This record gives sequence, structure tokens and C-alpha cells, in this order.
Amino acid sequence: MGSQALLFYRFDEEECARRARVSAARLDRLDALQTLLELPVDEPVALASLPARLRSAVRRLPAGAADVDRCEVTRRAVRPLTVDLAVVRASAAGWRGGLEQAGRFAPFCRRALLLDSAPPAPEEKLMEAAFYGIGVLVADGESVDLLLEPRSYTPRRHTPAAWCFIEEFHHRIG
Repeated sequence: MGSQALLFYRFDEEECARRARVSAARLDRLDALQTLLELPVDEPVALASLPARLRSAVRRLPAGAADVDRCEVTRRAVRPLTVDLAVVRASAAGWRGGLEQAGRFAPFCRRALLLDSAPPAPEEKLMEAAFYGIGVLVADGESVDLLLEPRSYTPRRHTPAAWCFIEEFHHRIG
């Protein structure tokens, strides 16, 4: 993403254990993630009921993503973790750039901007951050003050790109 951020996240312990148990391959292809999103989790689906395109895509899924036999497919893979908050650090003078960097995480999680001091014209800046749903924190010596709570995050839809972000992050920390 081209941004440095501190990400707060929670592992899905069951999914991580499942992947380890079956020696699952990396899920880092958008087409594979799209295929998985078209299948229900842990519910067998008759291959004959799927369009030819999806049947073909199912057969190319990475190892461990789904159980496939001659007659049916059962999706097993889900996201291995949830990112709760991305915090981007910026100087008060670099407020605008920090706001833009934090905004890049909008499709994935709640966002906050951590400033090294209170920004000039704070009311105006906080109103702008609130418009975008980005929280604002100020690190002042040894303490951190919350000036604006980040807006809660609810995904509008589940996309291969959002899942790919999670998979890439999981791979980096894994």
C-alpha cells in the first residue's frame, strides 16, 4: 500500500490451526479469492450445480482452500485474521499526508492518525478527519491523547481485494 502503519489485529485461531493442519498453500491470488467468495463456508456444493467457469476455477484453488472430489466442493478457507485498526503516524505539519495515508485503509478497517503534537487550527482538522471517519491521537511526551474516536468499521461488501490485503498481512507477520 506504500504506507507505514501500526495494525491492531486478532487471529482466527481455528483458521490458523486448520491451515497448519492441512499444510495449506498461500492464498494470494485474486482469482482464487474470488472463487472462494462465491462458495459458502463448510457447506458441500455439487460441482454439477456450478457454472463451467466456477467448476474450472474450483479445480485450480490452492491446496487447503477447499475440499474437492469428483462430485462436490466444500470451501474451508476463511480470513485468518481481522484487522481492527490501522494507525498512521504523521507530524502536525504533515497532517494532510497522514490523513491521505490513513484513508488508504478505509476498505479494510478503522483508521486513526497519530500526530506528534496538536495540529494548528485543530477544530477544522478534526472536522475534516471526522468527515472521513479517521480518528486522531496526539502523542505528547509520555502520553497519548484521543482527540477524535475513529468511526466504527463495517465492510460494505466482501471483496477479493480486501481478503488479499488480509492474506498479505498474515504472510508478513506469519
